[in-house]
Amino acid sequence: MSSEKARGIDLIDKAILAMLQNNADTPVAEIAEQVGLTVTPCWRRIQKLEEKGIISRRVALLQAKQLDLAMTVFVQVKAGRHDGKWLASFAKHAASFDEVVECYRMSGEYDYLLKVLVTDMDCFDHFYKRLVNGIEFSDVTSSFAMEQIKYTTSVPLNHI
Repeated sequence: MSSEKARGIDLIDKAILAMLQNNADTPVAEIAEQVGLTVTPCWRRIQKLEEKGIISRRVALLQAKQLDLAMTVFVQVKAGRHDGKWLASFAKHAASFDEVVECYRMSGEYDYLLKVLVTDMDCFDHFYKRLVNGIEFSDVTSSFAMEQIKYTTSVPLNHI
């Protein structure tokens, strides 16, 4: 285990985390029963995992396609400049779009990777125009996902 934060997690914590990743609405009593604890110690463990920041929040996962967000686009961006001001400006700009659901600073040929969810090509075109009008880029390219092979929000726990 390489992370300082992951230290102190035992097999019971790991089982609790696995259950919560699968369904955050699982009643504490059910989790406690599955991991061999009574409710109060189980609840304390969950609170401790939250305090440590290992559990950052509990959310509802929505089906993008059911909400007509049928198009996933990966947008790669080359920085217009490589200085702190541009980097901060781009981070703020990218984060301002609801369509951007993930944004990463990357190594390699492109500096940033955005995951964008939109309804269709017209919606993407509208997004793209707003993206490129707001800030100077060296290059921008987009790839359209044709099929989602795997999607999970679960973090691997097998290293613990």
